Amino acid sequence: MRAVDIIAAKRDGGELSRGEIEFLIAGYVAGQIPDYQIAAWAMAVYFSGMSAVETAALTDVMLKSGQVIDLAGIGGPLVDKHSTGGVGDKTSLIIAPLVAALGIRDPMMSGRALGHTGGTLDKLEAIPGYRTNLSTEEFRRIISSGGFAMTGQTGEVVPADRLLYALRDVTATVESIPLITASILSKKAAEGAEALVFDVKYGSGAFMKEPAMAEKLALSLVNTGAAMGKKIIALLTAMDEPLGRMTGNFLEVEECLDCLEGKTGSGEGPADSSDLMEVTLALASRMAVLGGKAADAAAARSLCEDCLAGGKPRELFLQNVASQGGDVKKLLELRGVWRSPFAAEVKVPAGAGGYITGIDAWKVGHAAVTLGVGRGRTEDPVSPTAGVEFLRKRGAAVQPDDVIMRVWSATEEGLAASLPRLREAVSYGASPPPPQKMVLKEITARDKTGTGGGAE
Repeated sequence: MRAVDIIAAKRDGGELSRGEIEFLIAGYVAGQIPDYQIAAWAMAVYFSGMSAVETAALTDVMLKSGQVIDLAGIGGPLVDKHSTGGVGDKTSLIIAPLVAALGIRDPMMSGRALGHTGGTLDKLEAIPGYRTNLSTEEFRRIISSGGFAMTGQTGEVVPADRLLYALRDVTATVESIPLITASILSKKAAEGAEALVFDVKYGSGAFMKEPAMAEKLALSLVNTGAAMGKKIIALLTAMDEPLGRMTGNFLEVEECLDCLEGKTGSGEGPADSSDLMEVTLALASRMAVLGGKAADAAAARSLCEDCLAGGKPRELFLQNVASQGGDVKKLLELRGVWRSPFAAEVKVPAGAGGYITGIDAWKVGHAAVTLGVGRGRTEDPVSPTAGVEFLRKRGAAVQPDDVIMRVWSATEEGLAASLPRLREAVSYGASPPPPQKMVLKEITARDKTGTGGGAE
């Protein structure tokens, strides 16, 4: 078997066997197949696509390239969620304790911020003392005692994905839907989940800008997952605007605590967390269905709402903070007061009264990176206390000089550079915009149209 023959077969639109895929990936991880041949194969996949069977084989081969976490014996059901990323997307911090309170075990392996999108690990590590570099033994123990644990990907988990993603990043093949699917599913399967709910975002602040491309990815995820024997549901959710009323690592932890306590308003104006909770409850309800806790999404949503009102998810969140080394007392003391030193307000400019018709998530995300919230490279540090609080959001009636954002920056230079972009992110109109639908569509393995084709 030769790599060049496999590349040529895929270049010409052929379907590769599992053996051929395994030969390529195993050889690449072992250093026996060079970067340039894998780059050529990735470009062939980009243009020719992969079938669901091929994508499932690639996912399984990547999964088995390293350690697979064994959660046998801790009970179940084991259900997790994954988001394709956005600005202000903090649903994991609410969902994990919520579904744990329903009796679902959530083994959550998360990532860090990169580019304009936030990272769950960075938010959690904004809590003083919180550790996300858990050993497998710690991961198992914390899930057993509290129903969920939050960890990062180690070097031993799916090394093929780490190598392949770095190569795709510099060869313009990141957008290949089969390769995205294999990357996501291999990591999620490695954490030990039996069922998965995917939050596939579309809009200016999302990886997929158009709903059609987001749906194509969602179909690939659910059908590939089904081919691997996993139970999968995907939701298409809006990411044209930042989710919730906080963007920033510790700020988002605070907002999640508010939501766990039933407080969704800021107390100053109409900005609230209703959009965040709409997406959170939609995802959590599907996890409850896959976990066998409710017959359908509507019944599961009622179950989730009642559970939140009872307060147990908040207790489990704080228990998890303590279990992973966090200082609960300091977290609660710093709440509402721990902010970066360089601060400003964004106001409605003269002549721009009426209604806010939109706040561009992409522009806010890039401004947040400048403030210190995110990173341009994986090795860049992030600030736990930088960020933006929205006092007015889409649909709010405003007048000139109204304060619509509070902004905190790690540096004076970052503050000065970010403010123009934050002002540009807000659009105004004479009439209120139509209500925004946060959840566009649900995709399940019954939808047979997704075949994991190449990027368009």
